[in-house]
Amino acid sequence: MQPVNLARLQIHFCVLLWGFTAILGKLISLPALPLVWWRMLLVSGALLLVPRVWRGLRAMPARLRWAYAGIGVLVSLHWLTFYAAIKLSNASVGATCIALGPVFLSFIEPWIARRKFDPRELFIAVAVVPGVAMVVGGVPHGMRMGIAVGALSALFVALFGAFNKRLVDHGDPLTVTCLELGTGTLFLTLLAPLLPHAGSAFEVPGLHDTLLLLALSFGCTLLPFALALVALRHLTAFGVQMVTNLEPVYSIVLAILLLGEQRELHAWFYLGVTVIIAAVFVHPLLHRRRDEPSQQPELLGTAESHNVVE
Repeated sequence: MQPVNLARLQIHFCVLLWGFTAILGKLISLPALPLVWWRMLLVSGALLLVPRVWRGLRAMPARLRWAYAGIGVLVSLHWLTFYAAIKLSNASVGATCIALGPVFLSFIEPWIARRKFDPRELFIAVAVVPGVAMVVGGVPHGMRMGIAVGALSALFVALFGAFNKRLVDHGDPLTVTCLELGTGTLFLTLLAPLLPHAGSAFEVPGLHDTLLLLALSFGCTLLPFALALVALRHLTAFGVQMVTNLEPVYSIVLAILLLGEQRELHAWFYLGVTVIIAAVFVHPLLHRRRDEPSQQPELLGTAESHNVVE
């Protein structure tokens, strides 16, 4: 098989694994806070066993370490709100809300990355509005809080994605991922006492949840991270972006097949999803660039897929 074709298969497999994150988040019985805390702890702990990570940490200037640590706080808030949205609604709703990330990014990135705002990006935001309205109308009233929390999660995706883009060339990907997730773990540890039910924030999961957490941490985070780093050597940034846009589609299809969530949602929800995902696909078409395929690999470690590369 040609290297490029193999790389395409690897990226699709990575996105499929990312699609399972919403499913696993629904299946794990832990609340959102301990779920995210254990996931970040397991991944960052595993990365600390890699000598390359320690070399990268020693070589990184203190100011840059603080910058990545701040991004790690945003990452933890993204995952916390993402899984909270799933717990408040279901996996399909959570995955759909994350598709709003590129919409927020179209406004946030020019400010953070210090580039000129492109009026074409306003089209994306406007096109998504009716899709969001249909999604809201297509879910039961009891799930609508999940949509609000999911939209907040998409905002955090846009924020840390833009900041990571600004610092993309300043750190080793594995080191950056370990630093961000390690900082996120510490932040959630300090945040827990301020939240309701703090006593059970870091409860030790049972066997069932432990196995699912291991699958989430290593099968849906570290494994696709490693595979994507290899695949990015042979693909254009545009091609990768188009594939990663499929993550909400994979998540929704998996939720239907594995969780039977189509019984909980109305036709308006799926029509709205179609509108939102269509807008997400238009986004890279409007901004097609011939970047090197190695752009922004560190985002793979801290977000499931969205805006991995621009």
